[in-house]
Amino acid sequence: MQIAHKNIIVTGAASGIGKALILQLVDFEGAKIIAVDLHPIEASSDKITTFICDLSQQTEVDRLFDFALTQFQTIDIFIANAGFAYYEEISKPDWQRIENIFQVNVFSPIYSFQKMKELNVGRAYFVMITSSAMAKLAIPGYALYGATKAALDRFEAAYRFENQDLGRLSLIYPIATKTNFFKSSTHFSNLNIPIPFPAQMPEDVANAMIKGILQNKTHIFPSKLFQIGRFLQKLFEIIVLPYQYFYAKELKKWLHEKK
Repeated sequence: MQIAHKNIIVTGAASGIGKALILQLVDFEGAKIIAVDLHPIEASSDKITTFICDLSQQTEVDRLFDFALTQFQTIDIFIANAGFAYYEEISKPDWQRIENIFQVNVFSPIYSFQKMKELNVGRAYFVMITSSAMAKLAIPGYALYGATKAALDRFEAAYRFENQDLGRLSLIYPIATKTNFFKSSTHFSNLNIPIPFPAQMPEDVANAMIKGILQNKTHIFPSKLFQIGRFLQKLFEIIVLPYQYFYAKELKKWLHEKK
């Protein structure tokens, strides 16, 4: 999808990957951006409108869409980049802690994607969700975070076989990124958090996101090293494609019988 003259929403835009991304998006002629975060955002261009909301709440996501439609006639591109991690050892039961991370990392992006589908019947749109290399490779200390990113990965893997419209759902899988992301994953700010190897700059991830949109990609791996390293896993995913196609046909058959 083209980026020039498109109406775009970017969540998690106050820092890190999101901030790097909006700085690149403003270079496209006629692009209009709503930059969203829980924290105040520095607007570096008159192309950027800032919006503060808590994406863990359905009402707040609805409010974001309502606001966007007062600014734009349509929403062409939605980049669900907001998310956070816990760095911890899983110990005592804590329902609220689990719910909090799934609300932001899973519920919000999937719900936003559904909203985009509903708003764009009969027209092209692009939704990109920031997953993680941890969706493919679990790392101890990030069990809940990895679970949320794996949930997004499995959602997209199933959705792509269902009835499609003119939209595109894309997932990007960054490796560790050199931002404050890891430091904010624990309350123990005085302790150094081990950053998984390898790591890359947020500008590199943002650049990969831009290329992914322009090339209409469904899967984006900013790290070539990680992409090469998951060769055998990718091979297995190809082997099981006939199994997935079979059950996609079964779903269509069931939907036809249900009518």
